[in-house]
Amino acid sequence: MFYRLMKAIIAPLLRLFFRPTVEGKEHVPDRGPAILASNHLSFSDSFFLPAMLPRRVTFLAKMDYFTGRGVKGRLTAAFFKGVGQLPVDRTGGSASEAALNAGLKVLKHDQLLGIYPEGTRSPDGRLYRGKTGIARMALESGAPVIPVVMIDTEKIQPPGKVIPKVMRVGIKIGEPLDFSRYEGMEDDRFILRSITDEIMYALMELSGQEYVDVYAADAKKAVAEARKQIAAAEKAEKAEKTEKTEKTEKAEKAEKAAHKGGDKADDKAEKKDDTSA
Repeated sequence: MFYRLMKAIIAPLLRLFFRPTVEGKEHVPDRGPAILASNHLSFSDSFFLPAMLPRRVTFLAKMDYFTGRGVKGRLTAAFFKGVGQLPVDRTGGSASEAALNAGLKVLKHDQLLGIYPEGTRSPDGRLYRGKTGIARMALESGAPVIPVVMIDTEKIQPPGKVIPKVMRVGIKIGEPLDFSRYEGMEDDRFILRSITDEIMYALMELSGQEYVDVYAADAKKAVAEARKQIAAAEKAEKAEKTEKTEKTEKAEKAEKAAHKGGDKADDKAEKKDDTSA
């Protein structure tokens, strides 16, 4: 109920302000389960795709959106639950298994499941290595995987920006990928990697993004670590400059004091000479 209400409000607003173009909508089946595998450029991706499709789309969303504190946290959690988002713990292990089961439950009810194979937003607009959970879901559910790419959404709402920039965005939907030839091989990690790479290749072809064979989360950690090192270096440089300035100022003060003391000594000597004379 709340999903339909939110869609009735959000979809017209998105169409009015952002005028999104949608290519390949015919590739999304009118009924039955399907996995929508999308690249992930912006926080707003999870709003544009469901708003532009007639069928309901349930996305697996990170747990952080559901565990915020205070009024804002509770409102955010209520909103994401209302628009059909499912909380997912991305820490791995049993948490990954829970995410898999949550996705399979959606597909079992013949619904559309939205997944970001990269696992997190791209830090720089490039396409990163996919995680194999999507391959397991595809094999265990038998649902087709439909590649979807968001275009320019990172320009309207880059990470950290709350109010989006008004500009046109796009959505491209590719032909369904069928992996039934691998039926019963969901425990073979080489098969899972092969399927995942095939999905990522389809996304790369559809989006034109540069592909990086590294997990986006690792790339983000590397960027964060580099920023820390740069900040630490800048802080050390600033401290060194401050120390040099303080030493220079002390030396100048000492020199002035020495000159002043010398001048006083000269004055006393002159006065003594005058008295003796």
